[in-house]
Amino acid sequence: MASSGEEPRSGSPGRAGTGTEPAPTADTAQLDTAEDFEVLEEEEEEEEEDLSELPPLEDVGRPPALPRGDAQPLERGRGDAAEDPQEWLDVLGSGLLKKKTLVPGQGVDTRPRKGQDVTIRLKATLEDGSVVEENPALTFTLGDCDVLQALDLCVQLLEMGETALIVSDAKYCYGAQGRSPDVPPNAALTLEVELLAARDAPDLELLSGKEKVELANRKRERGNFFYQQADYVLAINSYDIALKVISSSSKVDFSPDEEAELLDVKVKCLNNLAASQLKLDHYEAALKSCNLVLEHQPGNIKALFRKGKVLAQQGEYREAIPILKAALKLEPSNKTIHAELSKLVKKHADQKNVETEMYRKMLGNPSAAGAPGKCKDKLPWSIPWKWLFGATAIALGGVALSVVIAARN
Repeated sequence: MASSGEEPRSGSPGRAGTGTEPAPTADTAQLDTAEDFEVLEEEEEEEEEDLSELPPLEDVGRPPALPRGDAQPLERGRGDAAEDPQEWLDVLGSGLLKKKTLVPGQGVDTRPRKGQDVTIRLKATLEDGSVVEENPALTFTLGDCDVLQALDLCVQLLEMGETALIVSDAKYCYGAQGRSPDVPPNAALTLEVELLAARDAPDLELLSGKEKVELANRKRERGNFFYQQADYVLAINSYDIALKVISSSSKVDFSPDEEAELLDVKVKCLNNLAASQLKLDHYEAALKSCNLVLEHQPGNIKALFRKGKVLAQQGEYREAIPILKAALKLEPSNKTIHAELSKLVKKHADQKNVETEMYRKMLGNPSAAGAPGKCKDKLPWSIPWKWLFGATAIALGGVALSVVIAARN
């Protein structure tokens, strides 16, 4: 992103064209609830920063994620749009995203590239003509999913100075959820866009500590937006970009406060990354993210809770229970940790009962009443089952070897 700070916005935060999430409200703040993690009232400020739970993907009704390999369809249509400014270009070949040039630009060579910071003039309207966004200078990084997918896909087709009309299905805008209060669910948008500038993104090595924090936070907040939209793949993408910004080498010295801020953003990104990975059942990746948090903050309750949950999902109840106990010790009043821990203890007990019953069936189930009391400690079934199986295997191996030797003789 350009070093100019926050993206230019008009009206209230999170207007249609930017695709930036609205400021947290009393409803959107309650994200660490239900099956993932519950943050109590005193944790409300942190709760807004670190997400954890939303309805399952199948309950949200999100359209399929946009295929990432869109370069070829875009290239095929470029020449047609340049030859006839009035002709509609079917960007993806599906009819769901179309572009028409209104004012020609300065040539194909002036089109921006992915990774560049671009500035556009934007006007977005609904099908009934209602204007839901006007921004004279919206700046974003092309290809980083910082804005609506319709813009990310089509701006790379604009020539410098070109003005174009983009008609997009809801799939590439705000989808089935819409955006309260001005964009209804499943609403198509018409975007009038003019490409004003394109420049290489700033060198991460030369960013000051403050600029790095601001850039990483913008990427993290975009990940939070996708998480709220239940688009966990794009959320992971944004968190990964934020982490790359934080982890990039620097030629600038940072103050201790700036170092602490960068670490704080890193921990939030890793925690939210783990939550997104857990949603997609990427357990090993989620476990790695949790462990990275715990390397920096061994007492991070959310990382402990999610690590315990990952291990539980993998059936590792014995390992998960002490981790959840550690989280509960740090926050004894947290009801969600209590509930999860109780559930795991019961599952672990059931698992041990099943294993015990299986061992009894394998070794036989002698009656305790028929055994002499003085010989109780010497009964065969009191021998550890692993030793018994080992001795049985050795005996069977010896018998087999004797049979082979006898056969050869």
